[in-house]
Amino acid sequence: MGEIAITSPAPSAMETLSKRQNVESGFRLDIQGLRAVAVALVVLYHLWPDHLHGGYVGVDVFFVISGFLITSHLVRQPPVSWRDLGRFWARRIRRLLPAAFLVLLATSIAARLVAPSTQWAQIAKEVIASGLYVQNWLLAGSSVDYLAAENAQTPVQHFWSLSVEEQFYLFWPLLIAAVVWLTRRTRWRQKSALFAALLTTVVASFAYSVAATAAEPGSAYFITPTRIWELGLGGLIALAGNRIYSFHPRLRAGMAWIGIAGIVAAGTAFTSETAFPGYAALLPVVATVLVIGANSTASGSPTTFLRAKPIQWLGGVSYSIYLWHWPLIVLAPFAAGDEIGLAGKLAILALSLLLAAATKTLVEDKARSAGWFRRTASTYRFAVGGMIVLVIIGSLQLVEVGQRSLRADERLAAETNSGSACLGAAALADPDCGSNQEILTDPAVAKEDKPAAYADGCWNHPPFGSRVTCTYGDGDTEIALVGNSHAGHWLPALQEIAKDRDWTITTFLASACNFTDAKVKFDTPAKTAGCTELGDWAQEATSGDKFDLVISSQLSIPLQGGGSASEQKKLAFDGYSSYLKDWADNGTNVLVLRDTPYPKTEIPSIPDCVAENPDRTDVCSGLSDSWLKPDPMAEAADALGDADISVADLTELLCRDGRCYGVNGGLITYFDGSHLTTAYARTLAPFLEQKITSALQG
Repeated sequence: MGEIAITSPAPSAMETLSKRQNVESGFRLDIQGLRAVAVALVVLYHLWPDHLHGGYVGVDVFFVISGFLITSHLVRQPPVSWRDLGRFWARRIRRLLPAAFLVLLATSIAARLVAPSTQWAQIAKEVIASGLYVQNWLLAGSSVDYLAAENAQTPVQHFWSLSVEEQFYLFWPLLIAAVVWLTRRTRWRQKSALFAALLTTVVASFAYSVAATAAEPGSAYFITPTRIWELGLGGLIALAGNRIYSFHPRLRAGMAWIGIAGIVAAGTAFTSETAFPGYAALLPVVATVLVIGANSTASGSPTTFLRAKPIQWLGGVSYSIYLWHWPLIVLAPFAAGDEIGLAGKLAILALSLLLAAATKTLVEDKARSAGWFRRTASTYRFAVGGMIVLVIIGSLQLVEVGQRSLRADERLAAETNSGSACLGAAALADPDCGSNQEILTDPAVAKEDKPAAYADGCWNHPPFGSRVTCTYGDGDTEIALVGNSHAGHWLPALQEIAKDRDWTITTFLASACNFTDAKVKFDTPAKTAGCTELGDWAQEATSGDKFDLVISSQLSIPLQGGGSASEQKKLAFDGYSSYLKDWADNGTNVLVLRDTPYPKTEIPSIPDCVAENPDRTDVCSGLSDSWLKPDPMAEAADALGDADISVADLTELLCRDGRCYGVNGGLITYFDGSHLTTAYARTLAPFLEQKITSALQG
C-alpha cells in the first residue's frame, strides 16, 4: 500500500520530540496514561460496582493497548524462525510471569488461612487454571452451569483476562510469522499481506463475538475467540499508524478526546445487563483505538493531562495493581470477619498501590534486568517450574478437601447406621429432639452434596435443545419428576422411597427453566423459546396415564412482560394454572410439592455461612416470613380444585416456631442458598412417602 500524502502545518517541537522518542524507545506517554485510566476503571468498579457500573471496560482498554504494542514489536522485528518466536515468548514470560506467580502463590496461602473451607476446592482449581493461563475457559464453563454460577467469586478470578492475553501472545506471533514466511516466497507485499491477514482475523473474531454474545453471553464474556478482535484491532492500528500520524495535529487531538470521552461513556453507562462483549464492546475498543491511533501530543490533547507524573506512575504499576487489588477485595471480608465499609475499601485501595509499587520495583524490574533470567533456557525453566509449583499447591489443596469429605461421609454413615431418631428432618418432626444443632456434616462436603441428577447428566440446559431424561429403579409403579432444580433436589428422597417401595423414577428436569405456559425471561430469545418448547415436551411426555403419578415443584424465576411484583405474580399464576389444567384435562395424576423455603437473598450460601460461623449456626437461620417465598404453582394447583391435582407442603420439616434453619438435626440443609443437600433430602423421605402414597390412592 502506498502512503497517503496529506498537507498539514509543521508539527510542534513537542510533537517532533515525542515522535522521535516513540520511534527510538517505543514509549508513549498517552499509552502509559491510558493504562492508568484502564486500571482505575477496573479497580473502582470492583470496589464500588453500584457507582461505576461499566468499569469492567477497563479490561478492553488493556486488550487494545496490548494488541497495539505487541504487533508494533512484531512488525519491527518479524519472527522468521522458531528461535525468534522462542525469544519473543521468553520476553513475555519475563515481563508477566514473575509478578503473576508471586500473587498466585501469596493468594493461595492467604485463602487457605482466611477463606472458609467451602471455597478451598474452587480456589485450588482456579489457581491451577490461572497458573496455566486457561482460567478464562474454566470460568466460561462455570458461567453456563446454573449452580456453579452461584459460587462465590474467588480471589484469582481476575486472571481470566490475563489468560486471554497470554493465549493471544501465543497465537498472534505465529500468525504474523506465517504471513512473513509466505510473503518471502511470493510477490505479495509484506505489509499489505499482514494487514489483510490481521483484518480477516479481526472481522471473523468480531462476528463470532456478536453471535456468541447473543447466544450465550455468560460464556462469551470469557472465551478467547470473542476477544481476539479487540487485541487485533490494536494490531491494525500499529500497521496503519503512519497514515494517521500525517493528519492535522488538531484533528488528531480531537480524535484522542473523542476516544477518551468514549471510554468514560462506556465506563459510566454500561451495566451488568449490557450484552457484552458483542456490539457493545465496539464503544470502549474503538474509543481506545482513536486515542492510540491519534498519537497526539499537541497542546490541548489528552496527553496534556495524561503525562502528569501521578498518572504516569499509576500507568507504570497498572499491571501489579490489577494483580493485587482483586485478591484483597475478595479476602478482606473473611479476614475482617465482616463486610468492608468505606474505610476498609480505602485501605484496600492504599494497600493495592503499596503492594503494586513494591512488586514493580522488586519483582517486575528485577526480573527483567536479572542476567540469569535473560537467558532463554532459564526463562522457560522458570515458567515451567512456576507452573508445576502452582499445580502441586492446588492439587494438595484438592487432596485435603477430598480427605475431609471422606471423613465426613464416614461420620455421617455411622450416625445414620446408629438409627438416630433425631437426624435431619426428624429433629423438627419430633419436639423431643430439641434444636440439635451440632454439625455432623462438613460444610465443604455439604456444598458438593448434590442429587445424583447432576453427576448423571440428567439436566436439560439452555438453550434447551436437548431432551434428556434419567430413570432410577425398575419397579411397576412409575413416577415422573418434572420441573427445574427445585424439583431435582427432591430426587434423593424419591430414590430412598423407590428402593423400599419398588418404584421407578423418571426425571424431566431443566436447569433454570420453569415448566409453564408463561414466557420465562432469559438473556436471549432463543432460550425463552427453548424453555417453552421443553415445557411442552415434558407435559406431553407425562400426560394421561403414562405415569402413575407426576410430581412437580418449581422455583419461580422472572417472566417476560411483567415489571412489578404484582404483575409477575399474576403472570406466574396464570401460566401455571393453564399448564396444570392441560395436565388435568388429560387425566394426569399430579402432585405439586410446595417450593421449599430458602435464604438465597439473605444468605447466598448456607455451607459458606456455617464454615464461617461453626460455633454460631443460628447466624445461618432466618425468619420464616423471609425464607418462605410465594409459590404460584402451588397456589394455582389449590385454586384449580381438580381431583387429579393435589398439593403437598413440607415446610414444617425445614422451619419451626417462625424460624427456618440452615442446620437441622445435625445436617446442613442446603448445598447453596436454595437447594436441599442430598443428606437432608433423604431424611425427608418418610414424610414425603406419606404424601405420595395418598396421591397415588387418589
